[in-house]
Amino acid sequence: MMPPSSGTRVLVVVGTRPEAIKMAPVLKALATRAPRLETRLVLTGQHTDLVDSALETFSLRPDWDLGIMREGQTLTEVARECLAGLEVVLQEWRPHLLLVQGDTASAFFATMAAYFQRIPIGHVEAGLRTWDLQAPFPEEGFRSLIGVLADLHFAPTATARENLLREGVAEERIHVTGNTVVDALLEVAGRGARPQSSILERLLAPEAPPFVLLTLHRRESFGAPIERVFGAVTRLVDEFPGVEVLYPVHPNPNVTNSADRILGGRDRIHLTPPLPYADLVAALAGARLILTDSGGIQEEAPTFGTPVLVLREKSERPEGLLTGDAHLVGTDPDRIVTEAKRILAGALQPGRDELGAQEALAQEAIARNPYGDGKAGERIGAIVEQFLSEAGRREDG
Repeated sequence: MMPPSSGTRVLVVVGTRPEAIKMAPVLKALATRAPRLETRLVLTGQHTDLVDSALETFSLRPDWDLGIMREGQTLTEVARECLAGLEVVLQEWRPHLLLVQGDTASAFFATMAAYFQRIPIGHVEAGLRTWDLQAPFPEEGFRSLIGVLADLHFAPTATARENLLREGVAEERIHVTGNTVVDALLEVAGRGARPQSSILERLLAPEAPPFVLLTLHRRESFGAPIERVFGAVTRLVDEFPGVEVLYPVHPNPNVTNSADRILGGRDRIHLTPPLPYADLVAALAGARLILTDSGGIQEEAPTFGTPVLVLREKSERPEGLLTGDAHLVGTDPDRIVTEAKRILAGALQPGRDELGAQEALAQEAIARNPYGDGKAGERIGAIVEQFLSEAGRREDG
């Protein structure tokens, strides 16, 4: 049991690898405000090995681990375990503010647990919307409902702010901060670490052929959609003998079974376990093209100027679409192949792999990344401190 201190307490909840990555800059910023603010971290365990690796990357250690992960668990089971475990933590430590990130089950049920105990809630990456509760499912519902209950909304972009205003959120509760994933990415990229994956290290070698990075894992992609994408990938490899594909496969059986059956054993398609975050950053920078249904990768890739084909029909991140960094192609094989061929044909032109040109491209992309400038975590830390200071004065008054 961890008794509450007499100071101002902030509780941060994460459950998945993307949450851990995107909350790391916030935790770093809050740590610089000790002892004025005391910050603790809860890991729900919605993901296990994946989130542990991300936490290790940023030298983070949870103060509580609820360990909710069970094989084949349903959303109802996740809800039950999250609510029960967080109820104990909230009653034990009694934070003055709870911070959640994004649109996961852990973020939503942590919000519910705090709301039940009348604890203020801050939402990092607030305001993303497709306006379709089925796309993506269940994330669109989760983030929309968090938006109803949150007291502080940390919108990553002006578009996200406008979405919140459209829903009736008071203007003074919304803060445009940039996306913390850019902070995390720039920190890790700056380390220049050698890849842990031997396959990735080979693909990044100066003499290596261009490669495509594929990530595909969302619930809405399971079944026929994921198989259509895999079919498109095999067509690309057949039509471009000089191109290889790197696919870090999500451990969900709905993904691994189809990946092994359709892509396994094929020349120039490399199926690997999920990459450590530092390796993923290197892959984002080194790939000639990214195929993904991930939201986070749509935000990360513009930093390196790497083109992205979004394997979804709708995206809650329109900024990259407007700048041309990303293109919506859904899961139709013909659309995927047509757009990928257009990009890869240019990537295979001579001279595109010159180091100086790539460095200049990366610097240009950093300057225009629509998702942030690498200072979002610090902005959020300052706003949290001000919010809690004002709340404390109101209580004293």
